[in-house]
Amino acid sequence: MGKLRAFFSRQDQQKLEEGLANTKKSFLSKLKTALIGKTKIDEELLDELENILIQSDVGVATTIKIIDALEARTAKEKYLGNDDLTRIMQEEIMELLVSHDSDVNKTLEKGFKHKPHVVMVVGVNGVGKTTTVGKLAHKFKTIGNKVLLAAADTFRAGAIDQLQIWADRVDVPLVSQEMGSDPASVAFDALESAKAQEIDIVFIDTAGRLHNKVNLMNELSKIKRVMDKIVPDAPHEVLLVLDGSTGQNAFEQAKQFSAATEVTSLAITKLDGTAKGGVLLGISDQFQIPVKYIGVGEGVEDLQLFNKKNFIQTLFN
Repeated sequence: MGKLRAFFSRQDQQKLEEGLANTKKSFLSKLKTALIGKTKIDEELLDELENILIQSDVGVATTIKIIDALEARTAKEKYLGNDDLTRIMQEEIMELLVSHDSDVNKTLEKGFKHKPHVVMVVGVNGVGKTTTVGKLAHKFKTIGNKVLLAAADTFRAGAIDQLQIWADRVDVPLVSQEMGSDPASVAFDALESAKAQEIDIVFIDTAGRLHNKVNLMNELSKIKRVMDKIVPDAPHEVLLVLDGSTGQNAFEQAKQFSAATEVTSLAITKLDGTAKGGVLLGISDQFQIPVKYIGVGEGVEDLQLFNKKNFIQTLFN
């Protein structure tokens, strides 16, 4: 457990609570109001709970799953205290979240199966994608990995410079070309360099445009084909970065990117600036993709490994 503790030594509960404060305040205040004067779980209460979950951007489909589960579990015993209802809700929501914990723990302790391990990072502009890449580079370097970044977002003005700032800040090498270059060419150069330098993990920062699904699919597919020629089965992870403050827009982005490429994990950013943290629950459930990282602040240490038990307990307590 040494590397796991070192990797997330500053993922303290206080920071998580601060980051979820807005979501927690909105969700819990509504929940407590709904439970005032209630002595049994009836249709009226279930309707109120359904509205609360939808208003928290959990999403209709996931909300219905939670309400149906609550109804089934309380069918025999309608008279439950507030603590019992809260506990049951936590357990049912926990069941819906796709877990990644064992895979992450195994990777951190035993190392990567492939060397270099290649992570392609996708997401629209403005969600904190490049910042997430920089913070991940810092974290993996902290536990002793050799890290390399690739600026394959050659479309957005300033994207390469932004990633260069992060590379300099965390002191890791960056492979880049001129703006407007072929992103696949950048990825090719990056993996060639990674093999020559015996790099452990490579983060490929891709363009954040979502102009249409066909072009997005073609571009990401081309990058993947080129990388696979240099490093077998690359990319080994496709990390989709979503802005938690955008609510239902994040659902649409998850839908588009899931259709364009095989997304293997999620990073939900900017949770500290929103009351819509419930979107994390709905997206993970609807697309069956595990949430791997959450952003709860601006600092380099404020990108945390997602622990669903801690997240749910913090949200409800």
